[in-house]
Amino acid sequence: MKWTGRRSFWTSIILSQSFSESPVVPVVSNKNAVYVQSSLPGSSADLAVKGGSILTFHNISYHVKMKTGFLCCQKNADKEVLRDVNGIMRPGLNAILGPTGSGKTSLLDILASRKDPQGLSGDILINGAPQPANFKCTSGYVVQDDVVMGTLTVRENLKFSAALRLPKSVKEHEKNERVNQIIKELGLSKVADLKVGTQFTRGVSGGERKRTSIGMELIIDPDILFLDEPTTGLDASTANAVLLMAKEGKTIIFSIHQPRYSIFRLFDNLTLLAAGRVLYHGPAQHAMEYFQSIGYECEPYNNPADFFLDIINGDSTAVAMSKTNETDTGMKQRVKEYLSVLKKLAEEYFNSAYYQETKAVLESISLGNKKKTKAVFQQITYANSFLHQLKWVSKRTFKNLVGNPQASIAQLCVTAFLGLVIGAIFFGLKEDSTGLQNRVGAMFFLTTNQCFSSISAIELFVVEKKIFIHEYISGYYRISAYFISKLMADLIPMRTIPSIIFSCIIYFMLGKYIEAFFTMLFTLMMVSYTATSMALAIAAGESVDAVANLLMTITFVFMTIFSGLLVNLRSILSWLSWLKYFSIPRYGMTVSAVFSWLTNVCAFTHRWCFGEEYLKNQGIDASSWGLWQNHLALACMTMIFLTIAYLKLHFMKKFS
Repeated sequence: MKWTGRRSFWTSIILSQSFSESPVVPVVSNKNAVYVQSSLPGSSADLAVKGGSILTFHNISYHVKMKTGFLCCQKNADKEVLRDVNGIMRPGLNAILGPTGSGKTSLLDILASRKDPQGLSGDILINGAPQPANFKCTSGYVVQDDVVMGTLTVRENLKFSAALRLPKSVKEHEKNERVNQIIKELGLSKVADLKVGTQFTRGVSGGERKRTSIGMELIIDPDILFLDEPTTGLDASTANAVLLMAKEGKTIIFSIHQPRYSIFRLFDNLTLLAAGRVLYHGPAQHAMEYFQSIGYECEPYNNPADFFLDIINGDSTAVAMSKTNETDTGMKQRVKEYLSVLKKLAEEYFNSAYYQETKAVLESISLGNKKKTKAVFQQITYANSFLHQLKWVSKRTFKNLVGNPQASIAQLCVTAFLGLVIGAIFFGLKEDSTGLQNRVGAMFFLTTNQCFSSISAIELFVVEKKIFIHEYISGYYRISAYFISKLMADLIPMRTIPSIIFSCIIYFMLGKYIEAFFTMLFTLMMVSYTATSMALAIAAGESVDAVANLLMTITFVFMTIFSGLLVNLRSILSWLSWLKYFSIPRYGMTVSAVFSWLTNVCAFTHRWCFGEEYLKNQGIDASSWGLWQNHLALACMTMIFLTIAYLKLHFMKKFS
């Protein structure tokens, strides 16, 4: 069935169902007469719409736990976000309108199965049947903050979505045709091969970026598409284009704050929310008549959306002031009056013909569905195998690394420069007391530098957290595929190559012990891997990299103290000495020191002695078993930290 032009709310229903014999009769509320469609069929068979789906929500209520007060005096408070919300979303443009804090985004997330089910009650049906457990993987959802990879082109982002969300049975050329079709439909042909853009590089415009986000969801041709604030920050022409992207017969559900009239007139259905309550749900073009019938008349040439928000907000200044001066009795009274107005508006709607008609249809649907319909939010299904996902996620990760050379090239340049400087400082170590001191200092610097340089790995998961969460719950890839691809992209180029450069420059500038080069290189790489793994374990799941940076710095400072240079490990009190086993620099310094000098002058006795004796005095085991024991310890720590990082990603909260 083709859906063209503007369709009214009830006209869509008549066209979508074969019940032309249902007459249009007036339905009168107990206060005002409003003419609407008479009772509609409500069985699941009647709700099946060709080319689209009907989503109904029944008695949706949502509460969240909030902490109030300060550190030692925090109390848990229960906040009501939504209260007994009911409605029907049919093919066309379904807008959820309301002021900030009205609950519109929460309702959108609940309908899209992307809200934490804790504190949620009510049922959601698709064409009269229970909402599938993997609904979030089969529907489209465009978040307010665009989650596209800025280092890739528009076409590459769309191809990535097609490769992972379309099943492998779809041939490669068919996927490419699908990508080209969407590029053409969304007006992205001129910028298809341009990078989307990052904070360092300029890319496409905001509207084109938004359309790219929508295109990634349209790849799977979903019957229902959710959009969170699709017109935020866009110019007039682009905002209209975004809202006109709805494919014929698709059910488009979106939240919006304060649209212009040119956008508002495109809406088929309007749900008006305030303080978690429904103030109107019905045809968008009938909303003015409804509010006029209850005593609110819009001035000529006023934007209906602004008019509705003015009614809802009342004296918004009083509300804002009450937050800063809650002790003012006058302000409290005005807030109380404001809430009273909202309550009155909600009661007016509950007594209206629109609510009675909607409720009648919803009840008929509920009777046809005897099964309990609370969705299982945790199920995620995938269109492709693990290896296919690993291939494409790794491919994108390496492209992102190459497309964002600022960090990688800068790190290599800094490593080379630092190696030359340190090599010059410790150049040509001699076999005397100063040589011993310089050797110990050089080994200490090498290992601690590898640790602190790995702090850059913190951004590996933090920067892409929003993208990861959105793509994971949409069924792009498994956590394991994402995790392994990130390790491959970071450990190999960003940790191994700098270690090789650092070792090649410094080792041959320090002394003549060439036979120990590969042991030293391997040791520095292991130290870097272990420190990087710890950084990932700390940063995984964090939203702010500053917190992870602070934790990493403090941890490395304590590890440095127990490395074996700043403090003699034998002199540490027994109840603190166990901390040395958690010091990454200690293991690296031990191995490096063993192979860095064969005989030397003991600085404290001024006699000729073996370097192993000095190591022993410092509490360092210089035997061959002690050497490989340190390598084994580093390997075990690496595996433990990587396991922690993976588990944190796995159990991280992935709902809004």
